[in-house]
Amino acid sequence: MFAFILVFYYLGSWVDGLLSPGAPGDEGRVLTPVAHSASLIATALLVPWSMVLQRWLYGVPGASLTSVVSRFRFGLFGRALLAIGPALLITLAVAEHMTPYRTTEWLQSDVIWLLVVSLVLLPLQAAGEEYGLRGLVFRIAASWGRGRTTSLILGIGVSSLIFSVIHTTGNPMWNAFYVIFSVTAAFITWRTGGLEIAIVLHAVVNTLTFVFWIALNADLAERLDRSAPVSLSLVILNSLVFVGAAVVVWLRTRRSGPVLTPSGPIEQ
Repeated sequence: MFAFILVFYYLGSWVDGLLSPGAPGDEGRVLTPVAHSASLIATALLVPWSMVLQRWLYGVPGASLTSVVSRFRFGLFGRALLAIGPALLITLAVAEHMTPYRTTEWLQSDVIWLLVVSLVLLPLQAAGEEYGLRGLVFRIAASWGRGRTTSLILGIGVSSLIFSVIHTTGNPMWNAFYVIFSVTAAFITWRTGGLEIAIVLHAVVNTLTFVFWIALNADLAERLDRSAPVSLSLVILNSLVFVGAAVVVWLRTRRSGPVLTPSGPIEQ
C-alpha cells in the first residue's frame, strides 16, 4: 500500500526530468509542483484503496471506515476545523517567529503552483494517511485482540507504531512529535467513532506548515531534512494542541463513552 506512494513519487520525478532537465535534484530547486503533486495524489489514493481492502478483508461497506455511521460527518468536521485551525495557525506562527530558518530564492511559477497544489492536495493527502492508518490499520490490529481493552491497545499501538516508523528520522524530537500525534489521533478516532477530527489535525498542520514555507521563501533543503535540528517550540506548541484536542474529546465523551455503531438503521 505504501510502496504505491513511492512509485507515484518517482514517476513524478521522472516527468519532472522530462519537463525541466535537472529538476528536482537541482540544488536550488528541491521540490517542484509536479513531484509534489505526484506524491500527494499517491497518498490521497489511500482513501479508496483502504475502503477496497476493508471490503475484501471483512466484507463490510468501505464507507464504514469513515465513521460508525458509515458517512463523513461534516458537522463534526466543521466544528473541529473552527476550533483547531486557529490554534494551529497561532502555534505555527509563534514557532516560525521564535526560530527563524534559512531562506532562498523561489521561482515565481513554483511559488504559485506549489501553493495551489498544497492548498488543494495536502488535505487529501492527510485524509489518505488517516484512512490508511487510523482507519484500516487500526481496524485490522484491533481485530487481533480478545476483549475491548486488548483490541483498543492493539489498534492504537500498532497504527501509531507504523505511522511513527514511516516518518522516523534521525532526530529524537521529530520522532517524539510523530508518536504524540499518532497516539492522540488514534485516541480521538476511537472516542469520536470516526476519522473527521484526526483528518482536521493532520490536514491543518500539514497545509499551514507548507503555506508558511512558501510565504517565507523557506530553504526546503533545510526544512525537509528531518535529521537536522528542529525548533523545540514547534514540537512543544503543536503537541499541546494535539493533546488538548484529545483532552477536550475525552471530557465531552466522558459520560457517554466512545461513539458506537448505531443499533438501528443508519440515517443517510
